[in-house]
Amino acid sequence: MPHTQNPPKLLEQVQAKLRVKHYSLRTERTYLDWAKRYILFHGKTHPEKMGAPEVEAFLSHLAVEGNVAAATQNQAKSALLFLYREVLGIDLPWLDNVTKARVPQRLPVVLTQAEVKMLLDRLEGTQWLMASLLYGAGLRLMECVRLRVKDIEFERGELIVRDGKGHKDRMTMLPARLAEPLRMHLDRAKRLHEEDLAVGYGEVYLPHALSRKYPHAGKMWGWQYVFPSSQLSIDPRSSVTRRHHVDEKGLQRAVKRAVQAAGIVKPATPHTLRHSFATHLLQSGYDIRTVQELLGHNDVSTTMIYTHVLNKGGRGVNSPLDLL
Repeated sequence: MPHTQNPPKLLEQVQAKLRVKHYSLRTERTYLDWAKRYILFHGKTHPEKMGAPEVEAFLSHLAVEGNVAAATQNQAKSALLFLYREVLGIDLPWLDNVTKARVPQRLPVVLTQAEVKMLLDRLEGTQWLMASLLYGAGLRLMECVRLRVKDIEFERGELIVRDGKGHKDRMTMLPARLAEPLRMHLDRAKRLHEEDLAVGYGEVYLPHALSRKYPHAGKMWGWQYVFPSSQLSIDPRSSVTRRHHVDEKGLQRAVKRAVQAAGIVKPATPHTLRHSFATHLLQSGYDIRTVQELLGHNDVSTTMIYTHVLNKGGRGVNSPLDLL
Protein backbone atom coordinates (compact mmCIF):
# COMPACT_ATOMS: atom_id res chain seq x y z
CA MET A 1 0.00 0.00 0.00
CA PRO A 2 1.60 3.31 -1.02
CA HIS A 3 2.57 5.67 1.77
CA THR A 4 0.58 8.89 1.76
CA GLN A 5 2.36 11.92 3.14
CA ASN A 6 0.40 14.00 5.61
CA PRO A 7 -0.29 17.55 4.44
CA PRO A 8 1.86 20.18 6.17
CA LYS A 9 0.48 21.68 9.35
CA LEU A 10 -0.74 25.27 9.34
CA LEU A 11 2.36 26.79 10.93
CA GLU A 12 4.55 24.84 8.52
CA GLN A 13 2.53 26.35 5.65
CA VAL A 14 3.03 29.82 7.12
CA GLN A 15 6.76 29.22 7.42
CA ALA A 16 7.01 27.91 3.85
CA LYS A 17 5.13 30.91 2.44
CA LEU A 18 7.34 33.34 4.40
CA ARG A 19 10.44 31.71 2.94
CA VAL A 20 9.07 31.74 -0.60
CA LYS A 21 8.52 35.48 -0.22
CA HIS A 22 12.03 35.96 1.22
CA TYR A 23 11.02 37.35 4.60
CA SER A 24 13.86 37.62 7.10
CA LEU A 25 14.36 34.92 9.73
CA ARG A 26 13.51 37.48 12.41
CA THR A 27 10.17 38.29 10.72
CA GLU A 28 9.48 34.59 10.21
CA ARG A 29 9.84 33.88 13.92
CA THR A 30 7.74 36.90 14.85
CA TYR A 31 4.88 36.05 12.48
CA LEU A 32 4.83 32.41 13.61
CA ASP A 33 4.69 33.52 17.23
CA TRP A 34 1.71 35.83 16.57
CA ALA A 35 -0.12 33.06 14.70
CA LYS A 36 0.36 30.73 17.68
CA ARG A 37 -0.84 33.36 20.14
CA TYR A 38 -3.90 34.10 18.03
CA ILE A 39 -4.86 30.40 17.80
CA LEU A 40 -4.35 29.85 21.54
CA PHE A 41 -6.33 32.98 22.39
CA HIS A 42 -9.34 31.45 20.64
CA GLY A 43 -9.02 28.05 22.30
CA LYS A 44 -6.98 26.40 19.54
CA THR A 45 -9.67 27.01 16.92
CA HIS A 46 -8.34 26.69 13.37
CA PRO A 47 -8.08 30.15 11.69
CA GLU A 48 -10.14 28.87 8.72
CA LYS A 49 -13.11 28.71 11.08
CA MET A 50 -12.54 32.29 12.21
CA GLY A 51 -12.43 35.64 10.47
CA ALA A 52 -12.51 39.38 10.96
CA PRO A 53 -14.49 39.33 14.27
CA GLU A 54 -11.95 37.00 15.87
CA VAL A 55 -8.99 38.98 14.53
CA GLU A 56 -10.59 42.19 15.83
CA ALA A 57 -11.19 40.61 19.24
CA PHE A 58 -7.57 39.47 19.51
CA LEU A 59 -6.09 42.80 18.43
CA SER A 60 -8.43 44.73 20.72
CA HIS A 61 -7.45 42.44 23.59
CA LEU A 62 -3.79 43.28 22.98
CA ALA A 63 -4.55 47.00 23.25
CA VAL A 64 -7.03 46.93 26.15
CA GLU A 65 -5.89 44.04 28.33
CA GLY A 66 -2.33 43.66 27.14
CA ASN A 67 -1.69 47.41 27.02
CA VAL A 68 0.78 46.87 24.17
CA ALA A 69 2.39 49.65 22.16
CA ALA A 70 0.84 50.66 18.85
CA ALA A 71 3.83 49.23 16.97
CA THR A 72 3.32 45.84 18.64
CA GLN A 73 -0.37 45.79 17.75
CA ASN A 74 0.42 46.71 14.14
CA GLN A 75 3.00 43.92 14.01
CA ALA A 76 0.39 41.40 15.20
CA LYS A 77 -2.11 42.73 12.65
CA SER A 78 0.41 42.36 9.81
CA ALA A 79 1.15 38.79 10.88
CA LEU A 80 -2.52 37.81 10.94
CA LEU A 81 -3.27 39.50 7.62
CA PHE A 82 -0.35 37.53 6.14
CA LEU A 83 -1.76 34.32 7.62
CA TYR A 84 -5.20 34.86 6.08
CA ARG A 85 -4.26 36.44 2.77
CA GLU A 86 -1.11 34.53 1.81
CA VAL A 87 -1.68 31.13 3.45
CA LEU A 88 -5.44 30.63 3.71
CA GLY A 89 -6.33 32.74 0.67
CA ILE A 90 -8.91 34.74 2.63
CA ASP A 91 -9.20 38.52 2.33
CA LEU A 92 -10.44 39.99 5.56
CA PRO A 93 -12.62 43.11 5.42
CA TRP A 94 -11.03 46.28 6.72
CA LEU A 95 -10.68 45.90 10.48
CA ASP A 96 -12.52 49.05 11.55
CA ASN A 97 -13.71 47.72 14.88
CA VAL A 98 -10.27 47.13 16.36
CA THR A 99 -9.53 49.13 19.49
CA LYS A 100 -6.24 50.71 18.51
CA ALA A 101 -3.33 50.90 20.88
CA ARG A 102 -2.59 54.47 21.80
CA VAL A 103 0.36 55.99 19.98
CA PRO A 104 2.27 58.07 22.53
CA GLN A 105 3.52 61.41 21.28
CA ARG A 106 7.02 61.03 22.66
CA LEU A 107 10.11 62.86 21.53
CA PRO A 108 13.12 60.70 20.67
CA VAL A 109 16.01 60.50 23.10
CA VAL A 110 18.89 62.56 21.69
CA LEU A 111 22.40 62.94 23.04
CA THR A 112 24.41 66.12 22.85
CA GLN A 113 27.62 65.99 20.84
CA ALA A 114 29.58 65.99 24.10
CA GLU A 115 27.56 63.00 25.33
CA VAL A 116 28.09 61.12 22.06
CA LYS A 117 31.85 61.63 22.45
CA MET A 118 31.73 60.43 26.06
CA LEU A 119 29.83 57.31 24.98
CA LEU A 120 32.12 56.48 22.05
CA ASP A 121 35.22 57.06 24.19
CA ARG A 122 34.08 54.17 26.39
CA LEU A 123 33.80 51.69 23.55
CA GLU A 124 36.63 49.77 21.90
CA GLY A 125 37.41 47.79 18.79
CA THR A 126 34.57 46.54 16.63
CA GLN A 127 31.91 47.86 18.99
CA TRP A 128 33.40 51.36 18.79
CA LEU A 129 33.48 51.13 14.99
CA MET A 130 29.87 49.96 14.76
CA ALA A 131 28.58 52.61 17.18
CA SER A 132 30.54 55.26 15.27
CA LEU A 133 28.81 54.18 12.05
CA LEU A 134 25.40 54.39 13.70
CA TYR A 135 26.11 57.98 14.67
CA GLY A 136 28.29 58.99 11.73
CA ALA A 137 26.07 57.56 8.97
CA GLY A 138 22.65 57.45 10.64
CA LEU A 139 22.34 53.68 10.34
CA ARG A 140 19.80 51.53 12.10
CA LEU A 141 21.35 48.77 14.20
CA MET A 142 20.39 45.93 11.84
CA GLU A 143 21.48 47.95 8.81
CA CYS A 144 24.91 48.16 10.40
CA VAL A 145 25.32 44.48 11.29
CA ARG A 146 24.06 43.44 7.83
CA LEU A 147 26.48 45.63 5.86
CA ARG A 148 28.33 43.78 3.09
CA VAL A 149 31.87 44.56 1.96
CA LYS A 150 30.72 45.43 -1.58
CA ASP A 151 28.47 48.21 -0.26
CA ILE A 152 31.32 50.37 1.05
CA GLU A 153 32.55 53.03 -1.38
CA PHE A 154 35.80 54.34 0.08
CA GLU A 155 36.69 56.62 -2.83
CA ARG A 156 33.33 58.37 -2.84
CA GLY A 157 32.92 58.26 0.93
CA GLU A 158 29.56 56.47 0.69
CA LEU A 159 27.71 53.53 2.20
CA ILE A 160 24.92 51.75 0.35
CA VAL A 161 22.23 50.42 2.66
CA ARG A 162 20.55 47.45 1.01
CA ASP A 163 17.03 46.30 1.78
CA GLY A 164 16.53 48.72 4.66
CA LYS A 165 13.24 49.37 6.41
CA GLY A 166 10.43 49.13 3.86
CA HIS A 167 12.70 46.97 1.64
CA LYS A 168 14.38 50.09 0.24
CA ASP A 169 17.98 50.77 -0.74
CA ARG A 170 19.54 54.13 0.06
CA MET A 171 22.85 55.95 0.05
CA THR A 172 24.42 57.61 3.06
CA MET A 173 27.84 58.99 3.88
CA LEU A 174 30.93 57.15 5.10
CA PRO A 175 32.52 59.47 7.68
CA ALA A 176 36.06 60.35 6.63
CA ARG A 177 37.32 59.68 10.17
CA LEU A 178 36.18 56.08 9.90
CA ALA A 179 37.76 55.27 6.53
CA GLU A 180 41.13 54.11 7.89
CA PRO A 181 39.77 52.22 10.93
CA LEU A 182 37.28 50.51 8.61
CA ARG A 183 40.01 49.52 6.15
CA MET A 184 42.03 47.98 8.99
CA HIS A 185 38.96 46.15 10.27
CA LEU A 186 38.25 44.77 6.79
CA ASP A 187 41.85 43.52 6.51
CA ARG A 188 41.27 41.42 9.64
CA ALA A 189 37.88 40.24 8.39
CA LYS A 190 39.40 39.23 5.05
CA ARG A 191 42.06 37.12 6.77
CA LEU A 192 39.29 35.38 8.72
CA HIS A 193 37.39 34.75 5.47
CA GLU A 194 40.49 33.29 3.83
CA GLU A 195 40.99 30.97 6.80
CA ASP A 196 37.39 29.79 6.43
CA LEU A 197 37.91 29.12 2.72
CA ALA A 198 41.06 27.14 3.45
CA VAL A 199 39.13 24.67 5.61
CA GLY A 200 36.13 24.32 3.30
CA TYR A 201 33.82 27.03 4.60
CA GLY A 202 33.66 30.74 3.69
CA GLU A 203 30.22 30.78 2.08
CA VAL A 204 27.90 33.52 3.35
CA TYR A 205 24.11 33.68 3.25
CA LEU A 206 22.77 35.39 0.12
CA PRO A 207 19.31 37.01 0.07
CA HIS A 208 16.46 36.45 -2.39
CA ALA A 209 17.68 33.13 -3.82
CA LEU A 210 20.80 34.76 -5.27
CA SER A 211 22.71 31.61 -4.35
CA ARG A 212 20.86 29.75 -7.11
CA LYS A 213 21.40 32.49 -9.67
CA TYR A 214 25.06 33.02 -8.72
CA PRO A 215 26.17 29.74 -7.11
CA HIS A 216 29.74 30.92 -6.40
CA ALA A 217 28.93 34.43 -5.15
CA GLY A 218 28.52 33.30 -1.54
CA LYS A 219 32.26 32.69 -1.23
CA MET A 220 33.32 35.94 -2.87
CA TRP A 221 34.89 38.57 -0.62
CA GLY A 222 32.53 41.34 -1.71
CA TRP A 223 29.48 39.50 -0.41
CA GLN A 224 30.91 38.88 3.06
CA TYR A 225 29.55 40.72 6.08
CA VAL A 226 31.58 43.72 7.19
CA PHE A 227 31.06 42.62 10.79
CA PRO A 228 31.32 38.80 10.77
CA SER A 229 30.58 36.67 13.80
CA SER A 230 33.54 35.27 15.71
CA GLN A 231 32.10 31.77 15.34
CA LEU A 232 30.68 29.59 12.60
CA SER A 233 27.04 28.59 12.99
CA ILE A 234 24.46 26.36 11.32
CA ASP A 235 21.91 28.17 9.17
CA PRO A 236 18.49 27.15 10.62
CA ARG A 237 16.91 27.24 7.16
CA SER A 238 19.43 25.33 5.04
CA SER A 239 21.46 23.55 7.79
CA VAL A 240 24.62 24.85 6.05
CA THR A 241 27.51 25.83 8.32
CA ARG A 242 28.35 29.48 7.68
CA ARG A 243 29.81 32.57 9.31
CA HIS A 244 26.91 34.93 9.89
CA HIS A 245 27.09 38.58 10.95
CA VAL A 246 27.68 39.56 14.58
CA ASP A 247 24.82 39.34 17.05
CA GLU A 248 23.32 42.80 17.48
CA LYS A 249 22.76 42.12 21.18
CA GLY A 250 26.50 42.42 21.76
CA LEU A 251 26.49 46.07 20.69
CA GLN A 252 23.31 46.75 22.63
CA ARG A 253 24.95 45.50 25.82
CA ALA A 254 28.18 47.39 25.13
CA VAL A 255 26.34 50.68 24.57
CA LYS A 256 24.36 50.19 27.77
CA ARG A 257 27.59 49.71 29.73
CA ALA A 258 29.19 52.72 28.03
CA VAL A 259 26.20 54.93 28.86
CA GLN A 260 26.43 53.93 32.51
CA ALA A 261 30.22 54.39 32.62
CA ALA A 262 29.90 57.86 31.05
CA GLY A 263 27.36 58.91 33.67
CA ILE A 264 24.74 59.68 31.00
CA VAL A 265 21.31 59.70 32.65
CA LYS A 266 19.31 59.54 29.42
CA PRO A 267 17.98 56.07 28.46
CA ALA A 268 20.27 55.84 25.44
CA THR A 269 20.46 52.80 23.17
CA PRO A 270 22.22 52.17 19.83
CA HIS A 271 19.18 53.69 18.08
CA THR A 272 19.73 56.89 20.06
CA LEU A 273 22.86 57.43 17.99
CA ARG A 274 20.73 57.53 14.83
CA HIS A 275 18.40 60.06 16.46
CA SER A 276 21.42 62.12 17.44
CA PHE A 277 22.81 61.96 13.88
CA ALA A 278 19.60 63.47 12.49
CA THR A 279 19.29 66.15 15.16
CA HIS A 280 22.90 67.26 14.91
CA LEU A 281 22.66 67.54 11.10
CA LEU A 282 19.63 69.81 11.46
CA GLN A 283 21.45 71.83 14.10
CA SER A 284 24.27 72.31 11.61
CA GLY A 285 21.85 73.84 9.12
CA TYR A 286 21.33 70.95 6.70
CA ASP A 287 18.04 70.85 4.80
CA ILE A 288 15.41 68.56 6.27
CA ARG A 289 14.85 66.88 2.89
CA THR A 290 18.52 65.92 2.78
CA VAL A 291 18.29 64.47 6.27
CA GLN A 292 15.13 62.60 5.25
CA GLU A 293 16.96 60.93 2.36
CA LEU A 294 19.94 60.00 4.52
CA LEU A 295 17.67 58.41 7.11
CA GLY A 296 15.54 56.62 4.51
CA HIS A 297 12.22 58.01 5.74
CA ASN A 298 9.24 57.66 3.39
CA ASP A 299 7.66 60.89 4.56
CA VAL A 300 9.28 64.12 5.64
CA SER A 301 6.78 64.31 8.50
CA THR A 302 8.67 61.44 10.14
CA THR A 303 11.88 63.46 9.96
CA MET A 304 10.12 66.55 11.31
CA ILE A 305 10.08 65.02 14.81
CA TYR A 306 13.75 65.98 15.15
CA THR A 307 12.96 69.66 14.77
CA HIS A 308 11.16 69.46 18.11
CA VAL A 309 14.28 68.45 20.02
CA LEU A 310 16.56 71.15 18.64
CA ASN A 311 17.76 73.99 20.81
CA LYS A 312 15.08 76.64 21.26
CA GLY A 313 12.34 74.23 20.23
CA GLY A 314 13.50 74.08 16.64
CA ARG A 315 11.88 77.43 15.90
CA GLY A 316 14.61 79.81 16.95
CA VAL A 317 12.42 81.29 19.66
CA ASN A 318 14.08 83.00 22.63
CA SER A 319 12.42 82.77 26.02
CA PRO A 320 10.98 86.12 27.17
CA LEU A 321 12.82 85.58 30.45
CA ASP A 322 16.13 85.78 28.61
CA LEU A 323 15.11 89.14 27.13
CA LEU A 324 14.59 90.87 30.47
